[in-house]
Amino acid sequence: MDKNEILDRIDYLIDSSKTAVLATVDSEHWPHIRWMTPKRLRGRAQVIYAVSSPHLAKAAQLENNPCVEWMFQDRTLREVVVVRGRVNLIDNPALKAEILEALGKQLLAFWKIAPEEPELIVLETVIEEAVYYLPMDGTRQQVSFPARAI
Repeated sequence: MDKNEILDRIDYLIDSSKTAVLATVDSEHWPHIRWMTPKRLRGRAQVIYAVSSPHLAKAAQLENNPCVEWMFQDRTLREVVVVRGRVNLIDNPALKAEILEALGKQLLAFWKIAPEEPELIVLETVIEEAVYYLPMDGTRQQVSFPARAI
């Protein structure tokens, strides 16, 4: 499996399940996982986007340690992709608008957590490595992504 094929599988899994699990690490080195609503944008092949509030613990964790893992899976758990990368916290109105347009009504859970939150930040994960799993077949394929400027 090459880089483009694994990106296609990530897109499929995002489109089919609408969610993924994001893992971060706090300042005491404890892991934290949470369900997120991610999106990839066409033309930005090596990047996964999500939104958050700058006031949530996740933002502070990412400022201290931008290394993350995402887990994407289908509803039957027959196909799983784990992605490692580094997050940039972006406060750019044009990018926020583009991400909110792409995610649309899928952010219902986020708005329940931060209902009056006028401030948003974009979590831009630059993919460094992805591992594709077919657990029922015992398949595991790893793909590294070359460092590049976004």
